[in-house]
Amino acid sequence: MESIRIDKWLWAARFFKTRSLATQEVSKGCVQVGQRDVKPSFEVREGMTLTVWQAQVKRTLLVKGVSDKRGSAPVAQQLYEETQESIHTRLQLAEHNRLHTEPALAIGHGRPTKRDRRDLQKGLNARWSASVDD
Repeated sequence: MESIRIDKWLWAARFFKTRSLATQEVSKGCVQVGQRDVKPSFEVREGMTLTVWQAQVKRTLLVKGVSDKRGSAPVAQQLYEETQESIHTRLQLAEHNRLHTEPALAIGHGRPTKRDRRDLQKGLNARWSASVDD
Protein backbone atom coordinates (compact mmCIF):
# COMPACT_ATOMS: atom_id res chain seq x y z
CA MET A 1 0.00 0.00 0.00
CA GLU A 2 1.64 3.22 -1.16
CA SER A 3 -0.95 5.81 -0.14
CA ILE A 4 -4.14 6.12 1.88
CA ARG A 5 -6.77 8.77 2.61
CA ILE A 6 -5.68 11.13 5.35
CA ASP A 7 -8.81 10.56 7.45
CA LYS A 8 -8.23 6.79 7.40
CA TRP A 9 -4.56 7.26 8.31
CA LEU A 10 -5.37 9.58 11.24
CA TRP A 11 -7.88 7.03 12.51
CA ALA A 12 -5.45 4.12 12.09
CA ALA A 13 -2.68 6.11 13.82
CA ARG A 14 -5.08 6.68 16.75
CA PHE A 15 -5.24 10.46 16.60
CA PHE A 16 -9.04 10.28 16.53
CA LYS A 17 -11.39 7.73 18.04
CA THR A 18 -13.56 7.34 14.95
CA ARG A 19 -13.03 7.90 11.27
CA SER A 20 -15.94 10.33 11.13
CA LEU A 21 -14.25 12.48 13.81
CA ALA A 22 -11.06 12.42 11.75
CA THR A 23 -13.02 13.49 8.68
CA GLN A 24 -14.65 16.36 10.59
CA GLU A 25 -11.33 17.63 11.94
CA VAL A 26 -9.69 17.50 8.52
CA SER A 27 -12.66 19.38 7.05
CA LYS A 28 -12.35 22.06 9.78
CA GLY A 29 -8.74 22.70 8.80
CA CYS A 30 -7.14 21.11 11.86
CA VAL A 31 -4.86 19.01 9.64
CA GLN A 32 -2.39 20.56 7.22
CA VAL A 33 0.19 19.27 4.78
CA GLY A 34 2.93 21.76 3.95
CA GLN A 35 1.13 24.71 5.58
CA ARG A 36 -1.98 24.08 3.45
CA ASP A 37 -5.37 22.73 4.50
CA VAL A 38 -6.37 19.48 2.85
CA LYS A 39 -9.57 17.57 2.21
CA PRO A 40 -10.38 14.22 3.87
CA SER A 41 -9.72 12.46 0.56
CA PHE A 42 -6.10 13.70 0.41
CA GLU A 43 -3.69 10.81 -0.15
CA VAL A 44 -0.94 10.39 2.47
CA ARG A 45 2.38 8.76 1.56
CA GLU A 46 5.46 7.84 3.55
CA GLY A 47 7.83 10.75 4.13
CA MET A 48 5.15 13.45 4.20
CA THR A 49 5.07 16.02 7.01
CA LEU A 50 1.68 16.68 8.62
CA THR A 51 0.58 19.32 11.09
CA VAL A 52 -2.26 18.15 13.34
CA TRP A 53 -4.08 20.41 15.81
CA GLN A 54 -5.64 18.53 18.72
CA ALA A 55 -7.25 20.44 21.59
CA GLN A 56 -5.33 23.62 20.66
CA VAL A 57 -2.04 21.71 20.67
CA LYS A 58 -0.02 21.69 17.46
CA ARG A 59 1.82 18.47 16.54
CA THR A 60 4.18 18.16 13.59
CA LEU A 61 4.46 14.58 12.36
CA LEU A 62 6.57 12.70 9.85
CA VAL A 63 4.66 9.81 8.23
CA LYS A 64 6.74 6.63 8.55
CA GLY A 65 4.14 4.14 7.36
CA VAL A 66 0.64 3.83 5.98
CA SER A 67 -2.08 1.51 7.14
CA ASP A 68 -5.85 1.38 6.76
CA LYS A 69 -6.32 -0.92 9.76
CA ARG A 70 -6.53 0.36 13.30
CA GLY A 71 -4.23 -1.68 15.49
CA SER A 72 -2.94 -1.45 19.02
CA ALA A 73 -1.27 1.70 20.30
CA PRO A 74 2.32 0.41 19.89
CA VAL A 75 1.56 -0.54 16.28
CA ALA A 76 -0.07 2.85 15.62
CA GLN A 77 2.96 4.69 17.03
CA GLN A 78 5.14 3.07 14.38
CA LEU A 79 3.16 4.85 11.65
CA TYR A 80 4.54 8.31 12.54
CA GLU A 81 7.33 10.17 14.26
CA GLU A 82 6.83 13.49 16.00
CA THR A 83 9.54 16.10 15.39
CA GLN A 84 11.76 17.15 18.29
CA GLU A 85 10.65 20.76 17.94
CA SER A 86 7.01 19.70 18.17
CA ILE A 87 7.67 17.59 21.27
CA HIS A 88 9.55 20.46 22.92
CA THR A 89 6.78 22.98 22.13
CA ARG A 90 4.06 20.59 23.35
CA LEU A 91 5.87 19.95 26.65
CA GLN A 92 6.44 23.69 27.16
CA LEU A 93 2.74 24.36 26.61
CA ALA A 94 1.78 21.59 29.06
CA GLU A 95 4.11 23.05 31.69
CA HIS A 96 2.72 26.55 31.10
CA ASN A 97 -0.86 25.28 31.44
CA ARG A 98 0.05 23.46 34.64
CA LEU A 99 1.57 26.56 36.22
CA HIS A 100 -0.85 29.16 34.86
CA THR A 101 -4.37 27.81 35.00
CA GLU A 102 -7.16 29.61 33.20
CA PRO A 103 -9.37 31.42 35.76
CA ALA A 104 -12.52 30.81 33.74
CA LEU A 105 -12.08 27.05 34.13
CA ALA A 106 -12.42 27.33 37.92
CA ILE A 107 -15.87 28.89 37.69
CA GLY A 108 -18.73 26.44 38.12
CA HIS A 109 -20.93 25.98 35.11
CA GLY A 110 -24.69 26.07 34.92
CA ARG A 111 -27.37 27.77 36.92
CA PRO A 112 -26.80 28.53 40.58
CA THR A 113 -28.45 26.23 43.09
CA LYS A 114 -31.05 27.41 45.56
CA ARG A 115 -28.35 27.74 48.23
CA ASP A 116 -26.15 29.75 45.86
CA ARG A 117 -29.03 32.13 45.08
CA ARG A 118 -29.73 32.66 48.78
CA ASP A 119 -26.05 33.43 49.40
CA LEU A 120 -26.07 35.90 46.53
CA GLN A 121 -29.18 37.60 47.89
CA LYS A 122 -27.67 37.87 51.38
CA GLY A 123 -24.66 39.63 49.95
CA LEU A 124 -26.79 42.01 47.88
CA ASN A 125 -29.15 42.90 50.74
CA ALA A 126 -26.27 43.73 53.05
CA ARG A 127 -24.53 46.01 50.56
CA TRP A 128 -27.40 47.69 48.78
CA SER A 129 -30.33 49.40 50.37
CA ALA A 130 -33.27 51.25 48.89
CA SER A 131 -33.59 53.46 51.95
CA VAL A 132 -32.29 57.00 51.92
CA ASP A 133 -29.71 57.71 54.58
CA ASP A 134 -29.89 61.22 56.09
